[in-house]
Amino acid sequence: MTQLPIISGIQQIGIGNTSVYDTWEWYRKNLGMDLPVFDEAAEAALMLPYTEGKPRSRHAILALNMMGGGGAEIWQYTSRVGQPAAFNINLGDLGINIAKFKSIDIDRSHLALSQNNPCSEIRNYINGRKHFFCKDPFGNYLEIVESENWFQKKISHTGGIYGAVIGVSNIEDSMQFYNSILGYDEVLSDELNTFEEKEFLPGGSQKYRSVILTHSKKRKGPFSPLLGKSEIELIQCIDRSPRKIFKDRMWGDLGFIHLCFDISGMDAMREKCKTTGHPFTVDSGDFDMGDAGGQFAYIEDPDGTLIEFVETHKLPILKKVGWYLHLKNRNPEKSLPRWLLKAMGLNRKKD
Repeated sequence: MTQLPIISGIQQIGIGNTSVYDTWEWYRKNLGMDLPVFDEAAEAALMLPYTEGKPRSRHAILALNMMGGGGAEIWQYTSRVGQPAAFNINLGDLGINIAKFKSIDIDRSHLALSQNNPCSEIRNYINGRKHFFCKDPFGNYLEIVESENWFQKKISHTGGIYGAVIGVSNIEDSMQFYNSILGYDEVLSDELNTFEEKEFLPGGSQKYRSVILTHSKKRKGPFSPLLGKSEIELIQCIDRSPRKIFKDRMWGDLGFIHLCFDISGMDAMREKCKTTGHPFTVDSGDFDMGDAGGQFAYIEDPDGTLIEFVETHKLPILKKVGWYLHLKNRNPEKSLPRWLLKAMGLNRKKD
């Protein structure tokens, strides 16, 4: 019997910016995020708890990399100018600090990205893998991590989103949250130290506790082969009090605005989050974004970092001929055929 809710994987990380097409161009050309699932200008009318109680106009593009991994929701206000933080964000400040992308060839990724972008040296990561950090032109920090988990190969040197580095105030509380609701039950690393490989990052030479988590159970659901395995790194400051990255700002302002999971069983997830003390703060009901449709909801982690859930009901396969995928009545545990997921790549934008 199907046990709902089911998490297929990280669907996307939201990236607030002031120029949606310039930002997408950089992520497309540098990280292979070239499949636009949707490209839509509309009003964000349901995020009132995080937009000062008023609907706000915006333009968003959800872009995927067909190598596998989560997408990037590139998000720009059009009714106002997105605002940066009023302070210099340091590692360990509360919220999403870094977006993790996966690499199939770490040396090639480093060579490609370091030609025109500030990057750290390649360093040892965990489990024999390597990684490095990079700063995009918009002030966001990225971590490129070696991975052997791929949907398909030979498209780019990187895949999509592999996870995130999240600043927290109490790692034990946050570990419970990310385990009980999101299934990150396996500890890959737990260290209290200064970290030489993090010195590239603002505040990176300070002392931290770092816990890297993954999920021991293979993800199920329609998009699980494409979204793949993921990791979450929780970072807690030891020598200072962290600040909230989005203090006195709106959701959608500059930086990493949320971490989104593709799920099946929104009703069951609503009940699960309520019983674990993290009730939905936004609950959309059915939505239609033209090319895509379904339901979405938000919760907050123990420090207020926004976690989004999306249950997909409609998705374009080949928009030119009106080929759309309808998921509402499918077995929620069963993954879509690989050939069908690969067919989404027919919509990739070629530069």
